[in-house]
Amino acid sequence: MSCALSIRDLTCKYDQQTTVLEALSLEVEQGEIVCLLGASGCGKTTLLKAIAGLLPLSSGTMSLNCMTIDDGDNWLPPEQRNIGMIFQDYALFPHLTVAENIAFGLRHLPKAEQATKVEAMLTLVHLGGYGERYPHQLSGGQQQRVAIARSLAYKPDLLLLDEPFSNIDTQVRHELIAQIRKIFKSQGVTAIFVTHSREEAFAFADKMAVMNHGVIEQYGTASELYYQPSSKFVADFLGGGSYLAAKRASESEFDTELGLIEATAQQQIEIGANCELLLRPQHVQISAAQESSVTVLEQQFMGDHCRYVIEASGKRLLASSVEPLSIGQQVSVKVDTQGVLAF
Repeated sequence: MSCALSIRDLTCKYDQQTTVLEALSLEVEQGEIVCLLGASGCGKTTLLKAIAGLLPLSSGTMSLNCMTIDDGDNWLPPEQRNIGMIFQDYALFPHLTVAENIAFGLRHLPKAEQATKVEAMLTLVHLGGYGERYPHQLSGGQQQRVAIARSLAYKPDLLLLDEPFSNIDTQVRHELIAQIRKIFKSQGVTAIFVTHSREEAFAFADKMAVMNHGVIEQYGTASELYYQPSSKFVADFLGGGSYLAAKRASESEFDTELGLIEATAQQQIEIGANCELLLRPQHVQISAAQESSVTVLEQQFMGDHCRYVIEASGKRLLASSVEPLSIGQQVSVKVDTQGVLAF
C-alpha cells in the first residue's frame, strides 16, 4: 500500500505559546482506518483540525498523497485539500432534504448526474427511499449515514470523523460501526477518526494511535497495542488491570508475593531488579475455597460475566471467575501467566 497521509515532527501551539501537539509523526496508508484514541485534552481533535487545515502548524510537515499541504510556511487552504470532515453533531442542513444534503457538494455537476450520484450514495448507506425526508425525521444513526454519504459523494482523498458515534444509542452503535466500516472498506476510503472509547477503536479501526499530552505514545494494530503496550499508560488505557510488585528472578520468571510468575518484560529489566507485573482480570482466576487468606472485596456485574476485586497478601487485585462468588467469600487464586507483562 502507498502512503495517503504523512506527518513529520508536527508541532501546534495555541496563541503561539501553549504547545498542544509536539514533534508528532504519523503515517496513514491508502484505504486504512486510523483511530486517534485518548482522554479529553490529549490533542486528538487538535490534530484533526491541523490535518483539515483549520489550525496552522508551528513546525513540521504534512503531505497528502505525496503532495505537501503544510510545512509551517506554505499552507494549503482547507477547501483545496479534498478532505472530508464529519462532525459529532453531523452538521446536516435542517432545511434541506436528505437528497439535497447529499447533493450539496455536487452543485458543479449537471442535475441528472447529481441525481444519479445521490441515488447511488443513498443505496450505499442503506437509505434508499429516504431522499425526500428531512434530517429531523431520521434517527441519529440514519443522520450519521447521511453525513457519511454527503462526504463520500465527492470522493475525498481523506475522511476525518470527530467522535462519530458518541450521539448514537448504545443499542444500535455496534451495528452502525460494523455497517460504516463495511462501507468504507468497500469504497477504499482512507479515514481518521477521533474517540475516547477503546471499544469503538477496537471495532472500527485498522490501526490506533494512543495519544497522551500532545504526543503519540504508541501506534499500531489493536492486538499489538493491547498485548504489547510500550508503556504503562498504553496498557492502562486499553484495558484495566492490577500491578503486582515483583523482582526479576530469571529470563522469564518474576518473584512476587503470589509466588513465581512467568511474564514478558516490556522494558529492559536486569536480573534481581524490582519491577511491576501487569495482571489483567483474566490472568487472575479465582474459585471458592474453604480455607484461604484471600477474600472477595467487591463484585461488579458486567452482564455476561462478573469482575471481582480481591485482597491477596494485602494487595487489591482485579480477578475473574467462572463461578458466582459473593463479597467476603474466601477464594483460591491461580495466575494464568499467558500474556502477563512486566514493566
